[in-house]
Amino acid sequence: MSHAETLFEPAGRRIWAADHLLRACNPVEEQIGLAAAEQALIAPLAAAFPAMTIRTAIAMQGAFQGAEWIARSGHLHGRFVAPLFSIPATGRIAHLRFGSFERIEAGRIVETLLILDLPSLMIQAGVWPLGHAMGPALMAPPPLGGDVAFPASSPQESAQSLALVEAMIGGLKQYDGSLKSMGMRDYWTDDFWWFGPEPIGSFQGHHDYERGHQRPFLAAFPDRVGGNHRARFGHGAFVASTGWPSIYATHAGGDWLGLAPTGRKITMRVMDFWRREGDRLAENWVMIDIPNLLQQMGVDLFARMAALNDRS
Repeated sequence: MSHAETLFEPAGRRIWAADHLLRACNPVEEQIGLAAAEQALIAPLAAAFPAMTIRTAIAMQGAFQGAEWIARSGHLHGRFVAPLFSIPATGRIAHLRFGSFERIEAGRIVETLLILDLPSLMIQAGVWPLGHAMGPALMAPPPLGGDVAFPASSPQESAQSLALVEAMIGGLKQYDGSLKSMGMRDYWTDDFWWFGPEPIGSFQGHHDYERGHQRPFLAAFPDRVGGNHRARFGHGAFVASTGWPSIYATHAGGDWLGLAPTGRKITMRVMDFWRREGDRLAENWVMIDIPNLLQQMGVDLFARMAALNDRS
């Protein structure tokens, strides 16, 4: 099978199994079969961005627990001419970041996991209803050196990349209230890039990342633990990982996104793409289903957006 086409293109959907399962971000959620996916996701996207361009920055393939997966990260671009999931159109060029994982059986795609950075589109439309972004709202760039699509690699190189990520994640689990306890400076280059979802934003280097994301995040979710990964594999200098969900925590502290602690148990749907440089990680592209997370915290992001931006 060809791996060039994405789920946003008709050629990519032609290799979906008849009972294909789409697990997408809020508000699309779970859809079974092409007709349901067309109605819930593909038709709204096509109406909002009729001349849409798909720019896939990272594409990689690998196996996890006996299953074959394709992982992609990139952006959709085009003039935003019709509302998308109630986000008002701007009539101007907009970008919508995506991350996807596709599970393959017998040459057919049987399951797709998809996150769209819809908060970024709200920010571009000027209708974001919560606190200010923690970091700059960048359009996450491709890897240094340009787009990477199914890079040539050896099993040894892929294993080296995966082992580094696994060791780094092991360090994250050692958190005892002090950032130093995790030993992150042993796993990342000094000036690494971290491209998070909106409204978290992007950061460079340990100090900027710790200030802008890591400390606020750990203050808000101090007991977070990972697990239930659907896929994690290396492909050359890259590693991709996702869970649905892959983080479990309590919203117990801090002032994350301007929201007071709720004490609620939450989960997070997350996608990560890393690039290794030598024996350190140099870049990380992170997707989180923020609307789903906020919904668990008692915030209907789309309803709040509509209420705060009602011009009637």
